[in-house]
Amino acid sequence: MRKKDDDEDDDDDDDEEEETGNNRRNVNRNRGKNVGNRGQKDTKKTGKKNEQKKEAQKKKKSSSDSQSSSSSSDAESLNEEEVAKLLENVEEKKKLISTIRNKPWRMKKRLTVLRDAQKFVEKFEGALGKGKGKKFYAYKVMMLKKWIKFKRDFENFKTACIPWEMKIKEVESHFGSSVASYFIFLRWMYGVNLVLFGLIFGLVVIPEILMGLPYGSLPRKTVPRNEENTAMDFSVLWDFEGFAEYSVLFYGYYNNQRTIGWLKFRLPLSYFMVGVGVFGYSLMVVIRTMAGNANENTSDGDDGNFNFSFKMFTSWDYLIGNPETADNKFASITTSFKESIVDEEESNKDENIHLTRFLRVLANVMITCCLCGSGYLIYFVVKRSQTFSKMQNVGWYERNEVEIVMSLLGMFCPPLFETIANLEDYHPRVALKWQLGRIFALFLGNLYTFLLALMDDVNEKLAQEDAIKNITYWTLYNHYNSSTFLNDTDATPPPLHPADVPRGPCWETNVGVEFVRLTVSDILVTYVTILVGDFLRACFVRFMNYCWCWDLEAGFPSYAEFDISGNVLGLIFNQGMIWMGSFYAPGLIGINVLRLLTSMYFQCWAVMSSNVPHERVFKASKSNNFYMGLLLLILFLSLLPVAYTIMSLPPSFDCGPFSGKKRMFDVIQETMQNDFPPFVGKIISSIANPGLIIPAILLMVLAIYYLNAVSKAYQQANIDLKKKMQMQREEEKNKRNNNTQANSVMRDLEELLPPSARNALKLQSTPNACLTTILPHPLYRDLQPKKTLLTAVPLLPARTSHLAPLVKSRWHP
Repeated sequence: MRKKDDDEDDDDDDDEEEETGNNRRNVNRNRGKNVGNRGQKDTKKTGKKNEQKKEAQKKKKSSSDSQSSSSSSDAESLNEEEVAKLLENVEEKKKLISTIRNKPWRMKKRLTVLRDAQKFVEKFEGALGKGKGKKFYAYKVMMLKKWIKFKRDFENFKTACIPWEMKIKEVESHFGSSVASYFIFLRWMYGVNLVLFGLIFGLVVIPEILMGLPYGSLPRKTVPRNEENTAMDFSVLWDFEGFAEYSVLFYGYYNNQRTIGWLKFRLPLSYFMVGVGVFGYSLMVVIRTMAGNANENTSDGDDGNFNFSFKMFTSWDYLIGNPETADNKFASITTSFKESIVDEEESNKDENIHLTRFLRVLANVMITCCLCGSGYLIYFVVKRSQTFSKMQNVGWYERNEVEIVMSLLGMFCPPLFETIANLEDYHPRVALKWQLGRIFALFLGNLYTFLLALMDDVNEKLAQEDAIKNITYWTLYNHYNSSTFLNDTDATPPPLHPADVPRGPCWETNVGVEFVRLTVSDILVTYVTILVGDFLRACFVRFMNYCWCWDLEAGFPSYAEFDISGNVLGLIFNQGMIWMGSFYAPGLIGINVLRLLTSMYFQCWAVMSSNVPHERVFKASKSNNFYMGLLLLILFLSLLPVAYTIMSLPPSFDCGPFSGKKRMFDVIQETMQNDFPPFVGKIISSIANPGLIIPAILLMVLAIYYLNAVSKAYQQANIDLKKKMQMQREEEKNKRNNNTQANSVMRDLEELLPPSARNALKLQSTPNACLTTILPHPLYRDLQPKKTLLTAVPLLPARTSHLAPLVKSRWHP
């Protein structure tokens, strides 16, 4: 048989060679004829070129028209049922295009299927209408595609417009998400302060500059005569005295006129409403951000199964085309593995519970002693500063002793707390929260101790104001009487220059000056600490390691790590001072905006150049709600002193927009009486009745309790659903395992069959044929008992499923 096949193949090859030879001869003959006729054709070519071009263009147009109209003519010639089917096919192709990434196919198959689907959609999508409907449908499809493209481009534009996004991503790739969370929080704080800056400067500072009285027109806007010689000295301006004290930066500069300028702008009302609106806006933004973070945290549930496998095989981004971005991505993947390893180690760690409890109690006792000592030290220093303020010749340290002590406590206490916290042996994420809470208690205790001591100073200044107010009043009264007694003309005010008028201490401006000093000293201490403690330390370790007695990088002092807790709490503490001080110093918010802007660049540079990643890198929580919770608490605690001064303390009589009133909130009553109809005042007074306010507060408390209970129920329901999904996944996995075991058992049974039965199974014969060949065999008499065989029958594979009726008929005659 093989020889015959070979002979036939040889005959076919000979025939093919003869045919190719004849074709070559014909080609050569044609070439000869063409050479003879070439001369005649050359003369005709020039005349026919233009005609050929025109005909080619007409053919192209007709072909394009035919191609474009073919789909439309096909669609018009279809029936309604066929059009409906075509619509279904188009929708299926669209779904396939949108879900092509989830298909478990090779890349080559994905590309071919994707291109075919796109061609199909482009061909039939715009040709499914008739007449005007077809054009409208095609126009609608085109506009839909353009709208989708516009949304995608706009999302890319919004991502590109996020400030400092690449800097934060670079920090995250090298130092982990915990360090990056601080810079994300810093960027968020910058955005909030930028809005507050626009609110205060747009509605308070700029109207006073443009429409208010100029400098030197009133005593509150003029430097006193005894301070004019030193008002422009650097040491005086550095302490925010002299011309800085009598400027728009502070409360005392603003006039108490009800309306100013040609716009009749109500400056006192605007000052009060902006001061309240700063707290209202901040409260709204913080709560809204916490709610958004909570939603993201609940929607993105972590699945602990196959954590390392997913990171190994799905972490890389194959669209990266920049070497620097690739290096950052590689560092980010490495850091994420370190974070997961730390979490795995902490979950499997065995510990001596009694020793751990003793060490944690000891650490808390030591930290409590540190907190009490720092609070007493600040109270003592503030009391000393009050005695120094009454002295004439005071040095620089005595003038700035409070700021220096508070800055030093904020610089040295957090490292001390971190050293003590090593005794507790917490997970790094839990240890960070404890550290944040302790430093927050330190800063909060220092701040409220400072405020209590400052309130004593305010009460003394209020007593001084009463005495100065009486002296000023009786001086003017005596001048009025003497002028009217000697002359018959009308009384005139005393001819005093604004710099010579006696004035009170203006306790609001003094409070604002203290907050500005504290903020500026905190900025300087932070930057000096970064330069000395991080940059110079890194330079010393880097260049002196070669000639030192021990390894400076591995031992003391080594490179510094980024202090997450200290920086976060410093930022929150500084923001609390801004919220409290902005009511008494409107220019303080501008100083804070500059501080946050420079901190982003300065600290990013310091982290990348001088710091090293933590030894135990840990993953930060997906939401910054812990930071936001601390910020919400400091916001509430910052609101209390401001609300107390607004509602309880009388304003200064000769400075500020509320001078001449008994309380600051009287400006609301004045506006209601003068600018609104009488019935509005009655409605507001009835609403402000305690009989309505107390039930409203109780109703809100009950609503909050109900919503909290509902949210907890939803959380529990989510947990139960996750458990059910996990159980279903495990059941499916067990079924697959049972299927594989049953398949292996059936394979073993097939191997026990004789060759004839095996061939019958391979040919997949009918059950009757198998019945005649397999039943007589004595193998089925020696099979397992009925129960085990019946449990294996439903799990037969596809190629041996026809054995089931045989086995059942054998055991159930």
